Amino acid sequence: MRTTPIDENEQFVSMQAMLLFEFSLSAQRQDFYDVTPQVRQAVVNSGIASGIAVVYCPHTTAGITINENADPDVIHDLLIGLSKAFPDRSEFRHAEGNSTAHLKASAVGASVTVIIENGKLLLGTWQSVFFCEFDPPRTRKFYVKVIGG
Repeated sequence: MRTTPIDENEQFVSMQAMLLFEFSLSAQRQDFYDVTPQVRQAVVNSGIASGIAVVYCPHTTAGITINENADPDVIHDLLIGLSKAFPDRSEFRHAEGNSTAHLKASAVGASVTVIIENGKLLLGTWQSVFFCEFDPPRTRKFYVKVIGG
C-alpha cells in the first residue's frame, strides 16, 4: 500500500468508519436462525455504503455461516449431516456433556464476512447469514462490525 503521493499534486485522505452492533437471540432448539435482517439493519444504521460486515458469534457451542435460504430442507439436511459427522460418543470427557456442540461450532466457525456495496450486502440470490445453535435452549448474542472507508 502506497502512503506517499506520486507527485506533489496528489493527496491522500484515509478515512475509515467502524461501528459495532450487538444483537440478542433466543434459541429454543438446535437450528440455523436467519439473522440476515439484523445484519442488513446494522449496515443501514451504519450509513456505510462500501465496506464489509463481519458477523461474529462469541459462543463456543454456536456458530455463524452463510447458506441457502430458499429451501428449508437445506437447513434440515445440514443439521442431519452435522449430527452424523459429529455423533455423541462415550469417549468424550467434557463434563457438561455437550462435546458434539463444541465440535459442530468449530466446524462451522465463529464468523463470516460479507462485502457491502452501495449500502447493501452482496449476498447471492439464495444466500442468508445464519446463527447456528448447537446447544439449546440458550439466550445468545452476536455482533456485527461494519467497516467502511
